[in-house]
Amino acid sequence: MNKLLDILNSSKNIHFIGIGGSGMCPIAEVLRSHGYNISGSDNYISDTLQKLINDGVKVFTEHNSDNINNADIVVYSAAIKDDNPEMIAARSLNIPTIERSTMLGLICSKYKNPIAISGTHGKTSTTAMITQILTFAQIDPSAIIGGKLPFIGGNSRIGKSETIICEACEYVDSFLKIYPSISIILNIEADHLDYFKNLDNIIKSFHKFASQTSNLVIINGDDKNCIAASQNINAGILTFGMSKNNDYYIENLKKTNGAFYAYTLMHHGKKVIDIKLSVPGKHNVLNSLAAAATAHCMGIDKNVIKDSLMEFHGVHRRFEVLGSPNNITIVDDFAHHPTEIKTTLETAMSMGFNHVFAVFQPHTYSRTAEFLDSFASSLSIADTVVLSEILAVREKNIYNIYSEDLAAKMKNCVYRKTFEEITDYIEKTAKPGDLVLTMGGGNVYVCANMILDRLSKNHIIKNIN
Repeated sequence: MNKLLDILNSSKNIHFIGIGGSGMCPIAEVLRSHGYNISGSDNYISDTLQKLINDGVKVFTEHNSDNINNADIVVYSAAIKDDNPEMIAARSLNIPTIERSTMLGLICSKYKNPIAISGTHGKTSTTAMITQILTFAQIDPSAIIGGKLPFIGGNSRIGKSETIICEACEYVDSFLKIYPSISIILNIEADHLDYFKNLDNIIKSFHKFASQTSNLVIINGDDKNCIAASQNINAGILTFGMSKNNDYYIENLKKTNGAFYAYTLMHHGKKVIDIKLSVPGKHNVLNSLAAAATAHCMGIDKNVIKDSLMEFHGVHRRFEVLGSPNNITIVDDFAHHPTEIKTTLETAMSMGFNHVFAVFQPHTYSRTAEFLDSFASSLSIADTVVLSEILAVREKNIYNIYSEDLAAKMKNCVYRKTFEEITDYIEKTAKPGDLVLTMGGGNVYVCANMILDRLSKNHIIKNIN
């Protein structure tokens, strides 16, 4: 790590392969704020990437060996293959190549107070909540978030303090490149079994992550796996959860409007503040509790915590309401694990819609095969499930698994291979008062926007006629 840090400190020009990725773009923005000349390549220009282009960053819309000619360092994500022409050129020219998670670790090492948020679920929302609280408190943090936070106008924030807030993803042990001052472990479940193989290995990785924390580890004290991962570490431990045996816990939990909640934040038996949330779902109660506990132990004023959380309205692809043409509500969500799907659909079903359509894009063959029964159980919560084909991502179908196998396990399910076919089905079936909820870790948001566009055009035509 020290050698790589020396390379970074002696470099000026950094090129990103796949710069528009949700994990890449914010890193590029932070490095640019540190005075580096940034360039990158990507096949798709997102709104976030367009912001970088508007700020003067050179972005190429195709991968080409000539793109890296002036680079001192090339940064790549796990999605970039060895046969990428820019990777081949970088190695042939002996230009140092650094994987995204390693670069994130290098960036964090430049700050005295890195705060890293980990866990199987809830990382993006909790990272965004903490960023919003600390910004409200005028801490002036930097932040790297896995989704767009409207409050800061993107998924990164450039601050002038010694505090940086970032997500710490466990996949392929990416988070072991980070050495936080404060780390948060929200929950630990079986996931990414194509890499970890079993839950025990996941817990061991989280233990290594906790052991790399210098000051304080904040864990979900109601999660036995979090407790196991935090055994025998040198940093202090602080717990949060629903039960009173935690350092921070909740009292007076109640619904305020459908799927929205309010509660009293407690600390060692004493009331801290009453909190009212503007994002739905019980999962966000725990996310907000983790964020509030982190901020409170940092000495943030309790009223700032209260106001910040009440003003928090979510992040991109986390139960994001896209529109309601003809009173048919279109929502997009990142849920791609059975637990996330269950939580998201329970929230949706409690909101008073006439009919809930769950449009789900299975993400990777390995995850679909491993959790086939769990996916069926979670998805069946919806009134109707619409499945697309499985998004392969980085895999080949050695598991002989297909979306039809998942569909066969549910009575309320239809299979449509393409987004166009799904859009046709929703157009013919959904009625005013219904919810169409697209879910998945891939590009199912494209389908959400197709549905929104189609229904919006139909609504305009009906009004004209």
